[in-house]
Amino acid sequence: MLRPDHTVLVLVDVQERLLPVMDKNEALLKNLEVLVKGALALGLPIVWLEQYPKGLGKTVEPLKSLLEAQGLAPIEKMTFSGVPHPEFQKVLEKYDHAHFLVAGIETHVCVYQTVRDLLDEDYDVEVVSDAVSSRVEANTELGLNKMIQLGATLTSTEMCLFELLESAENPQFKTISKLIK
Repeated sequence: MLRPDHTVLVLVDVQERLLPVMDKNEALLKNLEVLVKGALALGLPIVWLEQYPKGLGKTVEPLKSLLEAQGLAPIEKMTFSGVPHPEFQKVLEKYDHAHFLVAGIETHVCVYQTVRDLLDEDYDVEVVSDAVSSRVEANTELGLNKMIQLGATLTSTEMCLFELLESAENPQFKTISKLIK
């Protein structure tokens, strides 16, 4: 079960040269923006990954600005999975009983390998299925199916944010409701 006090959002490689070639990229960016704004409103820690930014560009706007405004910086990586990176390992040490929400691109490569490695380290992982994509829909589906087979569960942007709220009495309910509409 998702709880704000032990959930970490992992944002994978939503970069300038990748996003434009993703399947359903406009809906993807909208859901990622809602997810990041919701995570920030709920005070979730965010791990922000960038795959080889020299070649693939920086994280797209408005996500980059939202994250930088919170004093966050990306973890630049060359491995497809973010988990082996020393900075990611520090996050795992700090949040050793965390539940991870994972979103980003590409579903069947960097998202998949990050989820696989988190599961290998015995973390609970939920993939935000409407906030991931690949260049072709078949690879998105393949990546999601393989992650499920390995033990990840699926959620959606709206589903996970309302699960984190738990109640309409939560002080962030109006903020999250406005983001979803």
